[in-house]
Amino acid sequence: MESEAFEDLEKGGGALRTVKDLGAGAAGGMAQVLLGQPFDIVKVRLQTTTQYSSALDCATKIFQNEGPAAFYKGTLTPLIGIGACVSVQFGAFHEARRRLEELNKKKYANPALSYGQYYMAGSFAGVTNSVLSGPIEHVRIRLQAQPHGAGRLYSGPLDCVRKMSAHQGMLRGLFRGQAVTIIREAQAYGTWFLGFEYMMNQDVKRNNVKREDISSLKVATYGGLAGEGLWLSSYPFDVVKSKMQTDGFGVNQQFSSMRDCFKKTYAAEGLGGFWKGIGPTLLRAMPVSAGTFFVVELTMRALG
Repeated sequence: MESEAFEDLEKGGGALRTVKDLGAGAAGGMAQVLLGQPFDIVKVRLQTTTQYSSALDCATKIFQNEGPAAFYKGTLTPLIGIGACVSVQFGAFHEARRRLEELNKKKYANPALSYGQYYMAGSFAGVTNSVLSGPIEHVRIRLQAQPHGAGRLYSGPLDCVRKMSAHQGMLRGLFRGQAVTIIREAQAYGTWFLGFEYMMNQDVKRNNVKREDISSLKVATYGGLAGEGLWLSSYPFDVVKSKMQTDGFGVNQQFSSMRDCFKKTYAAEGLGGFWKGIGPTLLRAMPVSAGTFFVVELTMRALG
C-alpha cells in the first residue's frame, strides 16, 4: 500500500513538474516574440529578397514605406504559436533530461548529464518543437514577406493557412520545408540548451554556489550567449527554410526540395548566400534569448 502511494505521489510530482516546465516556457516564448519580432521581419526580408543593401537599409525602408506597425506584421500568430513552441521546447528538454538522469543513475550511479547528453536532450526538444514551429513559422514568414498595400496576398493568418492548404493540401502546403526545419531545430536547440547549461554549470563550479543562487544578470547573459551559438550553428538551414517557405506554388515554384534549394542558392549566391541576414539575427539573438532564459528561470524559481 505504501509503495502504491509513493508511486502515485511520484506520478503526480512528475505531472506537476511538466506543468511548471510548460508554463515557464510559455512565459519565455511570449517575451521572445515581443522582443524579437522587429528584428525577425528584417531577417526574413534580407533572406528572401534582394531589394535591400543592408539590414539598416531594410529597416529604414520598411519604416518609411509601411510604417512602424509593419515591424509587428504577423505578430498574433507567433505570440500564440511561439509561446506554445517555447513551452514545448522547455517541457521536452526537461523531460528528456530527467529520463537521461534516470538512465545514468541506473548505469553509473551518477545522474549528472554529460554535455553530449545535454545536446541530445536539446535536439530532442527541437525535433519535438518542429511539429509546431514548421507551420507556425511558415505562416509568419509569408505574412512578413508579402507585398505591402494593394499587392497583399493574405488578409491574415487564417486566410494564409486557407490559401496555402488550397494550393497543395494541408501537408504539402502548410508543412512545406518541414525536413529542413527538423534539421535546423535539432542543431539549433541542441546547441542552445548545451551552451546555457554549460555556462550555468561552470558558474556553479567556479563560484561554489547553488544554481538558484546565480544572479538574474548572469542568467540573462548566459542565455544571450547561448542564443548567439544557436544561430551561428544553424543559420544556413534557416536561410534554406525561409527560401522554401516563401517559394511559390505549382509553376511558380523554384525549389523542388531542400537539396535543390541548397544547390540553387550556392550556384546563385555562393557561400555568402547562406549567411544573408546574419547581422540582424545575431543582434536580435542576444536580447531575445537572454529575455527567454531570464523569464523561464525566474518563473521556475517562483513556482518552486
